[in-house]
Amino acid sequence: MATFISNSPAETEAFGRRFAKGVSPGSMLALKGELGSGKTQFVKGLVAGLGSEAPVTSPTFTIIHEYAGGRLPVYHFDFFRLQDRQRSRREPSDVDLDPQGLASREAGYQSVVRLGLDDYFFGAGLSVIEWADKFPELIPEQAQWIFFEMKSEKERMIATPDDAIRESRIALKPHQMK
Repeated sequence: MATFISNSPAETEAFGRRFAKGVSPGSMLALKGELGSGKTQFVKGLVAGLGSEAPVTSPTFTIIHEYAGGRLPVYHFDFFRLQDRQRSRREPSDVDLDPQGLASREAGYQSVVRLGLDDYFFGAGLSVIEWADKFPELIPEQAQWIFFEMKSEKERMIATPDDAIRESRIALKPHQMK
């Protein structure tokens, strides 16, 4: 694992910009990290690094945001609140958002399929999934996992397999590696 230490949202966004250099059509990034750890800031950098000027916000309540205008379209998912209504005895085809962020893996899988989100995976764009760890069985083996950790109020650690750094041609300064 290679790690990057960010001391500000701007540094996290800059890391995303550099990371964008190595993504290609059909790439999928699976993001894992607690609230406030920098996942959405990273996506802001990815979108900008791909040449889009679209404003990036977390798709927590909409499940997906699409960003165009760059080298690749970006499909930005957020699985934080995803849950199936089937667990609450409603119509099996209905989808619900759980206000507490709790979801069963089975119900989450059915929600993703019913919403057609899996149609975006490995298409012509870049799929980025925040809270991918909630439904790891939905994440294809070839997806690139990126881990975000809050070290302090300002400091964040972003970890990714070494090959992701090489593939993205990111030149990290020695003080950024841990």
